[in-house]
Parts: sequence; C-alpha cells; structure tokens
Amino acid sequence: MQLESADKIIQQHHAQKNELIAVLQDVQNEFSYLPQDVLTHISHTMHIPLSRAYSIATFYRAFSLKPKGRHPVAVCLGTACHVKAATKILEKFERQLGIKCGQTSPDLNFGLEAVRCLGCCGLAPVVTVGPELYGKVTLPKVDQIIKQFSK
Repeated sequence: MQLESADKIIQQHHAQKNELIAVLQDVQNEFSYLPQDVLTHISHTMHIPLSRAYSIATFYRAFSLKPKGRHPVAVCLGTACHVKAATKILEKFERQLGIKCGQTSPDLNFGLEAVRCLGCCGLAPVVTVGPELYGKVTLPKVDQIIKQFSK
C-alpha cells in the first residue's frame, strides 16, 4: 500500500532526479514521515543512491524518519508563552495524550513537540495543531483541542 502511494507520487514528478526533494515532501505529507522501505523504493525507482536520499531526509528538519502523527501538536515555550504558563500546557498535553514531548501517540494520531517561538506573542500561550493556531490557550482548552482532532 505504501509503495503504491509512493509510486504515484514518483510518477507525478516524472521520476526526475532533480525532483527528489519534492517527492520526499509529498511522501512526508502522505505518511507523516519517511518510512525506510519507501525511501529505499524511491532510491531504486528514481536511480538515486540511497545515501543521497537519506542525506536529504536527515538534513532538512521538515523531514522525519520516525512517525510524527497525523496531527502534530507544537506548544510554544518562547518567553511570552513561558511567562503565561506554557510549560503547564505542555504537561497537560503529555498527560492527556499519554506521551512525552518529542514522541508520537501509539495510534499515530498525535505527535507532540515544544517550539521556541511561533511569532504571535500577543496571543500567548500558543499551540499549533498542524496548520491550526490556538491562542490564549488555557488548561481546559487543551481537552477541547485534543477532542477536536480525535474524531
């Protein structure tokens, strides 16, 4: 199933070697990470050394070799957010999701990470879930956010 999806992505980019980063981006979007067998398949199909695919996959922070979760949660711990108790928000996400910062839930639904600044300090404390931004997050709001993405 994964290899079939990867083949479709490769075909969309006409298996062009100069499209490797775009292929990896699309695979990352499809699976929320770059599975090892898919990277090997991409390398073989596109006639690119596996070491080159891995060097790109490990160089850019946008790529991950470990599952990140369909809904990546980022809790800002920058100065403004920290002052407004963002660490307590992060701890609540950890408790509710049953994972620690930097981990992914066993069902691959959520990934949790801390970031240093999201650039919207006036809305502190701030949390993002994928592209969605939540400002002035309170402890009770954590439950609502998780519930919204658990469906």
